[in-house]
Amino acid sequence: MVSKLLTGFDAPSCTYIYLDNELRDHNLFQAICRTNRLDGPDKDYGYIVDFKELFGKVEQAIAVYSSDELDIDSDECPGDGNVHMKNWVAEGRHKLDEFREALRYLCEPVPPPREVEQYLQYFCGDASDPDALLNTEQLRVSYYKTVAQFVRAYSDISQNLSEAGYSDSQIAELQREIDFHVEIRSAIKKHSGEELDIKPYEADMRHLINTYIQADPAQDLGNLGELPLTDLIIKTGIHDAIARTMNSQGKLSRKSIAEGVINNIRKTIIRDQLTDPRFYERMSRLLEDLIRQSRSDTATYEQFLRDAEALVRQLANKELDKGIPAILHGNPQAIALFNNLPMIMDPARLDASEPTFDETERFAKLALDLDRAVREQAQSGWKGDPTREAFLRNQLYRVLDQNRQATTAIFEIIKNQPGY
Repeated sequence: MVSKLLTGFDAPSCTYIYLDNELRDHNLFQAICRTNRLDGPDKDYGYIVDFKELFGKVEQAIAVYSSDELDIDSDECPGDGNVHMKNWVAEGRHKLDEFREALRYLCEPVPPPREVEQYLQYFCGDASDPDALLNTEQLRVSYYKTVAQFVRAYSDISQNLSEAGYSDSQIAELQREIDFHVEIRSAIKKHSGEELDIKPYEADMRHLINTYIQADPAQDLGNLGELPLTDLIIKTGIHDAIARTMNSQGKLSRKSIAEGVINNIRKTIIRDQLTDPRFYERMSRLLEDLIRQSRSDTATYEQFLRDAEALVRQLANKELDKGIPAILHGNPQAIALFNNLPMIMDPARLDASEPTFDETERFAKLALDLDRAVREQAQSGWKGDPTREAFLRNQLYRVLDQNRQATTAIFEIIKNQPGY
């Protein structure tokens, strides 16, 4: 443990501490306490790897001075001024019962029979409503958090449930509730498209690994189980993707599966729409057409899945139309600029009004000029730096013949391009 990290160091995300140095007294306390901060619902507790067998020296002190076990008198609860030990088993049961009751209260409005589908409908809303996920977001966040607290409280006393006063039947019921809510939480995350997608962080993670860790080259055995639904559809097809993710237990109806697919596609459109507004506006209209399709019988349901898979592939390949000039092929950033230039340069243009041949050539050349200006003039780390952003905006201002409104609009698209 580096000494300078002991005093004043606060990192709630710190989960592991490796004690490989001779520490004592307050330094040992500070080192051990580095992992005691929660960092969202996914961090249940920290881990201390004690190479020097130091932990035994302060075990009793930690038991006395742990914040969860102190009962210190205060103005509200006057006492004799001494430190008193709480019964941690009783405290653990109190927390478990408290979070269990909070979870029951939160789920009370879920309609009978309170199976997976009813939970998905309650916590995600109707997929045909574009604002459903946004309107129910706070409800889902509360559910995720409460389930994490319930699971954490159960884990704290799971080995001492009988000592806490639970009967065998009550213990079995607790375990069933834990398993049920963990399964429901996972289903809701997949249904709403909120399951963590680590792909945006892969480049940074790989850089850290390559820079600081020495190891033999990894053999890629496949990671299909970790891919989000839309990526998995592209790799395996929609039926296999659904079986691997949303409906791995085989409990969902066609209606719930269809709504889950719609939610995941909508999440992709919302997440990436700033990179190419015109393209994703058209994809949104295709999604609305998909939502209106009938799914009442097997034939129409299969057609819905085929159309959904086609839409996902269009999203992945950015297949707006066949009118992209050849000089832009292979340059997705320039294509995004080209797609939006007609509306930006002429705000009165109707979206249905496609550029003429001469306009197409002019916009293609302008898109290449803008792309070249970004690649040649943008300074390292320009995104988020006001001075460097202003410098690049000035370069674009010149390319766009000092059209301030167009410069502002095109700069927002450029700023959101992952390739710049």
